[in-house]
Amino acid sequence: MEIINTYLLSVVLASLLANFVISLYAIFFKPHYIKKIIALTIFSDTANTFAIFIGYRRWINQNPSKVPVLTDLNPRAVEEFAKLAVDPLPQALVLTAIVIGLAVILFLVFLGWILYSHYKTLDMREIRRLRG
Repeated sequence: MEIINTYLLSVVLASLLANFVISLYAIFFKPHYIKKIIALTIFSDTANTFAIFIGYRRWINQNPSKVPVLTDLNPRAVEEFAKLAVDPLPQALVLTAIVIGLAVILFLVFLGWILYSHYKTLDMREIRRLRG
């Protein structure tokens, strides 16, 4: 079972790295503005998934039906729970990044609307040519 878990975590990490590379390629080398926005969205979602992946800890317990909830407040139980529980900081950072990412994407969509109304195209090569 441990080999399968290690393999699946490796597949997830490899796919996250592939998403990073593909989205960075699209951000820098695709000329269409909408494609850049889509690639930026994929990049931010991949970064958020990577942050969750870093904060992941498998709940190791002899009783798999027991949920990871702290019910006893004695010092030994709190210490054991702190070793096994998931770190809440990456989760809080991801929630904040989702909100900020949404605001940035909305701003870029609005900027694309302004670009299209002014230049009648969203192709960056054409906009560069029209600007002179």
